[in-house]
Amino acid sequence: MAKIYTRRGDDGSTGLFGGPRVRKDDLRVAAYGDVDELNSALGVAREEVLQQPDLRSLVDALQSELFTLGSELATPDASKAPKEVPRITAEHVARLEREIDRLTGELPEMRNFILPGGSRAGAALHLCRTVCRRAERACVTLGASPDALAYLNRLSDLLFTMARAANLRSGGREIPWKPA
Repeated sequence: MAKIYTRRGDDGSTGLFGGPRVRKDDLRVAAYGDVDELNSALGVAREEVLQQPDLRSLVDALQSELFTLGSELATPDASKAPKEVPRITAEHVARLEREIDRLTGELPEMRNFILPGGSRAGAALHLCRTVCRRAERACVTLGASPDALAYLNRLSDLLFTMARAANLRSGGREIPWKPA
């Protein structure tokens, strides 16, 4: 069995797929690290939506797509990669839009801003939304592909919509923002 550790990163560097070694605080590494953190947060959220099969299967699909996005971000030059690297496409973005529309159809009209929370599942999905926004900011700074940027932007909208649906389905509530 291969060992999980290689010791190559002990000097604070990491290898990019088909590319050079860079410092672990490199912008590209930070961007795919934020996407990885989002994927882990979705793993937590998945455990909170086990009784909502459509949300659970949606999280499963999103986690796979985030691996695709991470591999795209970890590859500075796809022509130098040892094998083909999957990419996020406009079809991925369109699918997120269809999911937003589907879930929005079961929600009441939003009449004010809402605070994150409402139920365990809703809170977990709201946390995913904020991690997604951070990943999006890192990808904007990196200059990620237009499809990747659109995907993250739409994904944060989907996560917000999923949080609302999870709250209402589980008997939770939306907590309105009341300006201080």
